[in-house]
Amino acid sequence: MKNFSAFRIHSDNKGTQAGIEQLSIDDLCEGDVVIKVKYSSVNYKDALAGSGRAQILRRSPLVGGIDLAGEVIESTTGEFVPGDHVLVNGSGLSETHDGGYAEFARVPKDWVVPLPKGLSLSQAMIIGTAGFTAALCVHLLEQNKQKIDDGPIVVTGASGGVGSFSINILHKLGFKTIAVTGKKNSFDYLYELGATKVVGREKIQIGDGVLEKTRWAGAIDNVGGDTLSALVRATKPWGNVVSVGIAGGVKFELSTMPFIIRGVNLLGVSSSNCPQTLRKEIWNRLGDELHPDQIAKIHSNTVKLEDLPQTFEKLLNNEIQGRTLVEVNSD
Repeated sequence: MKNFSAFRIHSDNKGTQAGIEQLSIDDLCEGDVVIKVKYSSVNYKDALAGSGRAQILRRSPLVGGIDLAGEVIESTTGEFVPGDHVLVNGSGLSETHDGGYAEFARVPKDWVVPLPKGLSLSQAMIIGTAGFTAALCVHLLEQNKQKIDDGPIVVTGASGGVGSFSINILHKLGFKTIAVTGKKNSFDYLYELGATKVVGREKIQIGDGVLEKTRWAGAIDNVGGDTLSALVRATKPWGNVVSVGIAGGVKFELSTMPFIIRGVNLLGVSSSNCPQTLRKEIWNRLGDELHPDQIAKIHSNTVKLEDLPQTFEKLLNNEIQGRTLVEVNSD
């Protein structure tokens, strides 16, 4: 197989260098399935890794990109055959294993998810890890008996990828939502996705008591820090708060009172190491009852591999709304 283009990251204690390199299949990490990558996507984690803002890679060098979708061209297992349309997200991509920012990927068979019915390859990557994570958050709310009649669900960081899909999926299921964003120009966009109410993020910074007046039935939080603490303290009895982001900090302060007085549940989501059985279940739901009906609106733009450094900077500077698709192979 001829050499191909890949966005490769070199990271050590001296810094990070990343850019387009020419690789061969033998340069890639070991795996049972070789995939011709058609699309990938840009996630917050990708931007951190590719820019060197955080130590995401646990080995170096690695091809970046925690998402990929494409066509199987070689397989040493009977589970997949050439021509199968598949996807991979998380599972160690761009952490311990070469990721999706390359024209070809080689991965273990257990990581590969057959493309769900109801999704095209491009739709699967517009959804990507962000939409998968949003669906996983909704799944946890359901598992913990969150009901529509309980009241509205707050979604912070609402104009980002996880937030956008959370708003749209919750709306599709019939939940009322309060979208919280720091982008005043995103209000109309969030209403179009199905938000019941859109507010500025300053509206969430409430009080400092161990308990606050209840204001919502649950939350999906993409921010962390003081915002997460405020959300928990104002959640109604037996409500659920899902923690999924760290844009506002990794530390927060809480008493036990919301948990032992109101029975509030604080739930964590990790999309990277999600069990594969659950991963496949969530992807199949994304092709069916959790299929976002505003994918086209959430898709903000499409870029090539060479555009990734500028795209990372825009995402980290909070200049991107919705989701960015990466077109890897154009043929």
